[in-house]
Amino acid sequence: MVECMTSIVGNIVYSMTMMDQYDAIKTFWSSLPEKILNLGVRILLAVVCFLIGTQLIKLVRKITQKSMSRANVELGAIQFVDSFVKAALYVLLVLMLASSFGVDAASIVAVLGSAGVAIGLAVQGSLSNLAGGVLILMLKPFKVGDYIKEGTDGKEGTVQEIQIFYTKLSTPDNQMIILPNGNLANSSLVNVTAQEFRRMDIKVGISYKADLKKAKEVLLQVLQEDDAVQKDKDMLVFVDELGSSSVILGVRCWLSQEDFWPGKWRITENCKLKLDENKIEIPYNQLDVHLDGKIEEY
Repeated sequence: MVECMTSIVGNIVYSMTMMDQYDAIKTFWSSLPEKILNLGVRILLAVVCFLIGTQLIKLVRKITQKSMSRANVELGAIQFVDSFVKAALYVLLVLMLASSFGVDAASIVAVLGSAGVAIGLAVQGSLSNLAGGVLILMLKPFKVGDYIKEGTDGKEGTVQEIQIFYTKLSTPDNQMIILPNGNLANSSLVNVTAQEFRRMDIKVGISYKADLKKAKEVLLQVLQEDDAVQKDKDMLVFVDELGSSSVILGVRCWLSQEDFWPGKWRITENCKLKLDENKIEIPYNQLDVHLDGKIEEY
């Protein structure tokens, strides 16, 4: 009798449980379209907010750039601040959108804070580059438009942009080099165009039989006749070396940075033409061979 009552009670409880599950499933399916609609509306609003936010970020960046330009701030500093503002505003925008989906921004910050050590180790290279960018802007070893040579890997080019983490160089053959700011701040580099004027050196070889004094006068005349040469600075023609096949003359003068390469190419060509006009030989490399003993004839 007791077993029968237990079985009946168990069946009743099982039936009630099944009915509850059925009602829960029925309620879930009946509310599913409404939930999907609400989720779709929230996603649509998030997309709209993201698009509006990106436009506002662009507006803020443009206002910041114009304000700094009016204040005559250096271009590299403008680029650095612009990239920093862009990154910060996009992070803020993502946090706001996440909070609209029920994600607590304070919880995210707390999680990031608790994982600070691991995150710091993971992004230590980026933090080093950020600190390097700040040092570059403060110490100004170079600016946008300068031609630099990096000492570690020998990379060189004209500085195009100084961003938060990286500096972009443009090579003479129009390639883009991206260098970490940390490396630039912690290694030696050569700023080729930092000074207003640059010294030009050319070596010209003449024959041992040529008139040395006349050759020096001809080469000095080339420098005096060139408009790009700075006449108030040293103009020298000197014997630099006594080579195996020729006397090596050094031709030295000063040119402005913008005239350096065109001036060097032009002066080198004129040196050759003037020496030819005055019958001064520029010899080929020569080698005298002496044979000892007899050569057998076959």
